[in-house]
Amino acid sequence: MKLENINKEYDREVLRVDSLELNKGLIYGIIGPSGAGKSTLLRIINLLTSPSQGAYYFHGQPILKSSRELINLQRKMGLVFQKTLLFSDSVWNNVAYGLKARGCCREEINDRVGLLLDQVGLSDLAKRRADTLSGGEAQRVAIARSVAYDPELLLLDEPTANLDPYNIELIEEMIATLNREKDITVVIVTHNVFQARRIADKVIFIDKGEIVEMGSAEKIFTDPEYEKTRLYVEGKVIS
Repeated sequence: MKLENINKEYDREVLRVDSLELNKGLIYGIIGPSGAGKSTLLRIINLLTSPSQGAYYFHGQPILKSSRELINLQRKMGLVFQKTLLFSDSVWNNVAYGLKARGCCREEINDRVGLLLDQVGLSDLAKRRADTLSGGEAQRVAIARSVAYDPELLLLDEPTANLDPYNIELIEEMIATLNREKDITVVIVTHNVFQARRIADKVIFIDKGEIVEMGSAEKIFTDPEYEKTRLYVEGKVIS
């Protein structure tokens, strides 16, 4: 996906992106202070929020504004929010939901759901009601549900916020495995700069609605180009 001259305004300008290109098969970490515009950017990428102006492209083709076009593109993406949203149903049915909605046959659904639950370590909880799970278990179900239909792009908004270290490690391993084995492009918004450094190929630093710097994780964390980036990754106050 490529974004060009994107601007988003509410009562004020909250995001301005001159150009951003997401290349297939990479993990992108979006970092920045609270209110910097990280989640707004993620929602624009997912087509949930329309920019006030600008253009964006998917596989080099301009994205049209018709509802059918947007829905078709959204079906190529998976989105997981910080607050897990699961149906009051079994773990199995939660993961199977997207496949059923797409009309997949029972055999394919059984194969995919079984494999995913095994990959996320929840096979023994397949029949458990999703609303009885711990926070980490629920987030793993949400990610499994979002990738069950093999999206090209997986978008994660603070997926490990408020989780214990064990579940953080499990989810980071899940993200890396999905990226590697399924060639899914991943965009993760995180306040945890250490997490971005651990799992991201490229890091995008946003402040006050603008992309200050974008580069490899190694470059951003060891030799950033801008002073504001250096201060932020070192945990210092930026103005």
